[in-house]
Amino acid sequence: MSENHNNDSQPVDVTIIGGGPTGLFGAFYAGLRGMSVKILDSLDILGGQLTTLYPEKFIYDVGGFPQILAKDLAQALIDQANQYKPVVSLGERVDRLERDVSSGIFTLHTKSQKHRTRSILIAAGIGAFEPKTLQLPEAEGFAGRGLHYFVKDLQSLRNKRVLIVGGGDSAVDWANTVSPIAASCTLIHRRDQFRAHEQSVALMRRGQTKILTFYELKRIGGSDRIENATVYDNRSKEEQIIDIDAVLVNVGFNNSLGPIKEWGLEIEGGSIKVDAMMQTNIPGVFAAGDIATFPGKLKLIATGFGEACIAVNFAKHYLDPKANIFPGHSSNMKR
Repeated sequence: MSENHNNDSQPVDVTIIGGGPTGLFGAFYAGLRGMSVKILDSLDILGGQLTTLYPEKFIYDVGGFPQILAKDLAQALIDQANQYKPVVSLGERVDRLERDVSSGIFTLHTKSQKHRTRSILIAAGIGAFEPKTLQLPEAEGFAGRGLHYFVKDLQSLRNKRVLIVGGGDSAVDWANTVSPIAASCTLIHRRDQFRAHEQSVALMRRGQTKILTFYELKRIGGSDRIENATVYDNRSKEEQIIDIDAVLVNVGFNNSLGPIKEWGLEIEGGSIKVDAMMQTNIPGVFAAGDIATFPGKLKLIATGFGEACIAVNFAKHYLDPKANIFPGHSSNMKR
């Protein structure tokens, strides 16, 4: 992929805001359709959450892969998109959107640049995000010293005593990933119902993870690093101390659409409303992946891929009404 750090005089056919899995697959598919493409991302690396939050976590629900590490899936998507040489600008947050009525050209303003484009695909995931942190007075002091909100190096947990806090997909998936290499793995959740895929929960129950439901974290202790945690049963208030080396917290994220909220798009529940064509209320602006919402929406990587294809095909038709919306199957398309 070619890096871009200058203002462009010629607009590209489509600019994709977001370099996560949906955006990367959209870039590939737009290239397949003969469109010029630019990718903008506020992060300094492509891959979105796959590379920044859980690169060492296995993903199980992507077609063709019984399981694949998030970082490996990200690299495969980057390689796939790179076949068509999209221009990539990283570390750039789009603050403002303008449209020239006479030409129909959009201008995307970042802090230091202007990017001109004939259409836009917003694939910015959950927007600007950061993990929810532990609301314990001692938590900040243990950040980077055994307290983790995401793990970039799985081997750092090898042969360690790990405590996982949470009951969603991320917590359960991490339990299944960490337990085979850890000295011990304990998961606590404040309820007895998990907000995760049933098969993942079943795998965790069959595995080596010690599961404590109705338990919450009261304090963490240690000298230079975490050495123990006090957990308690939220029904009886009974406490117990667990000797541990690391705490992995998965209690959700705070996210915001940021400047996107000011672009005149129709927003519903913190997401961008789209129709069956993935088109927003602004002609020429499409959205796909976790940031888009419509009746029956499922926030999965697999569905994001499909939404990206729909958006790109209708963006192609928007730019050239003579172009077929459905170009045929890729096996029959000349590359």
